[in-house]
Amino acid sequence: ARHHCYTGAMRTCLLEAEPEARKETVRPTALDFFAGSGLVSQALKPFFDIIWANDVCPRKAAVYTANHPSEYFKPGPIEEIFGSELPQADLSWASFPCQDLSLAGNTGGIHSSRSGLVWQWLRLLDESPTRPPLLVAENVVGLLSVDGGQHYRRLHRDLAKRGYRVGPVVLDAVHWLPQSRPRVFVVAVDKSIPTSDLEARSAAWCHPSAVAKVRAGLPSWAWWRLPPPSLVPPRLEEVIEFDAPVDDEARRQHNLGLIPHRHLEKLQARIAANQRVFPGYKRTRNGTQVLELRFDGIAGCLRTPEGGSSRQLLVLAYGDRLETRLLTVKETSRLMGAHDDYRIPGTYNDGYRAMGDAVAIPVAEHLARHLLLPLAKRALA
Repeated sequence: ARHHCYTGAMRTCLLEAEPEARKETVRPTALDFFAGSGLVSQALKPFFDIIWANDVCPRKAAVYTANHPSEYFKPGPIEEIFGSELPQADLSWASFPCQDLSLAGNTGGIHSSRSGLVWQWLRLLDESPTRPPLLVAENVVGLLSVDGGQHYRRLHRDLAKRGYRVGPVVLDAVHWLPQSRPRVFVVAVDKSIPTSDLEARSAAWCHPSAVAKVRAGLPSWAWWRLPPPSLVPPRLEEVIEFDAPVDDEARRQHNLGLIPHRHLEKLQARIAANQRVFPGYKRTRNGTQVLELRFDGIAGCLRTPEGGSSRQLLVLAYGDRLETRLLTVKETSRLMGAHDDYRIPGTYNDGYRAMGDAVAIPVAEHLARHLLLPLAKRALA
């Protein structure tokens, strides 16, 4: 593949070619930080050549390299990487850890040990001989809301100080997939690149109230323009493996016994309306464990099986009988938009973690197609 041998010297030669030839020859390039299981790289590769990727988790690295070339993957902590090691690129993407910004985590914020690794990403920008003209920082929407939005405001100002025009968009995977998964994508572009036609005058569908609340007083702000998705998402029933093994009778009875009475009434009503799949999470309410179900035909947000977060359960209707089981790894992969040939080696927990801590492919594809690629082309012009 071309990106295996896409050296800095080759890139310099191409950039010195005639403009028209360059447009036809050069594809923009990307670096994938905190690359995890490789779903961002999978989403970007129709538009960008991925020339470098990194993650510290060996299990996620195994998923990445099972689906992408290992030649450009650098395992290990970001703290041990130096900017001088990085190839010149047009886009630097960082899906930095979310644990300290998630409501399911400790909400310690962007200065805590895990989510604070975003500053290591900025360190590498500063150390690089040539900064990428285009950046994306992705995280949970808590980045906008925790502590009144001060964590986002700090990140925004630091990007603006480095010469970027910055704006967040919030995209929920539910517009593409049967999974509720809102995420914020902070898109920053070098101020020298013209962007007026790619910006809206005010908030749009991808700018919920949390974005508007952090806007006040921030420099170099951009209301990025994105078209809403036009495709109808698949139904939850379409991603479910109905022939997968179910729980044994004891566990089945235990799980069904955790469903609150009001949810049992809704469950029977929806079954009568021919709904077959009911995802849910175990919660503790008033000191008692319960299994709270969804009835809207949408899976809850996938999570990693650590930090007290439970794995998502399914209640499945087979005629008059109810069965229970966990989501399969293939189902979690489908809920993230990966095709069935996307390889996920390792144990069940490895696969669940790999998908639960990733970016949904069609969401990143939409952002790349309609905003990142047009911006990258202007940077190459």
